Amino acid sequence: MVTQHLLIATRNRGKQAEIEVMLRDIGRTVVFPDDIGLDERIEEDRLEVEDTFAGNARRKAEYFARRSGLPTAADDSGLEVFALGGLPGVRSRRFAMHDGPPDEQDTANNDELLRRLAGLPPEKRRARYRCVVAYVSKPGSASATFDGSCTGQILEHPEGSGGFGYDPLFWSDDLQKSFGMATPEEKHGVSHRGRAFHEFALWLQAGE
Repeated sequence: MVTQHLLIATRNRGKQAEIEVMLRDIGRTVVFPDDIGLDERIEEDRLEVEDTFAGNARRKAEYFARRSGLPTAADDSGLEVFALGGLPGVRSRRFAMHDGPPDEQDTANNDELLRRLAGLPPEKRRARYRCVVAYVSKPGSASATFDGSCTGQILEHPEGSGGFGYDPLFWSDDLQKSFGMATPEEKHGVSHRGRAFHEFALWLQAGE
């Protein structure tokens, strides 16, 4: 029996490392765009234009399914801070509008978040991470979606150097530590992405 490939539509190295662990037992070979020679194109920067995580995830999954011809899953995720009306939300990756390498973007985004929350007490710094995974079995097919979330609050200063994005600022209700301080296994067990991909994996193993 030939193992079927599953394309995960992300070029983010941090996400790739997490997703490989989350999907290691699904019985498929997980690949990413660079693994199969899909060059990065300028139109990829215009995929995340929807107002919802589900909309952005579907657009990415459909785009990479068309280019690859493979069953494709994509996620869109972000941080929703209640005191900011849900911002940065679907704009989490571009919150500070900083152009540069991912680590510089993360620093700029974290600085912008802390600036906007400056002076607020802990009870006003409540937030949640959300993730939606969208899957298409072939180009043009209907998509299935899977949602995951986790709650916490935004710290006044980063704690830990693990994870990526806003992780050092996100104090997890489940773990009672920041995601930046958590081991990968701890984070995967309770994170928004871990929960969404867990639901996706169960669905795949059940035969779609």
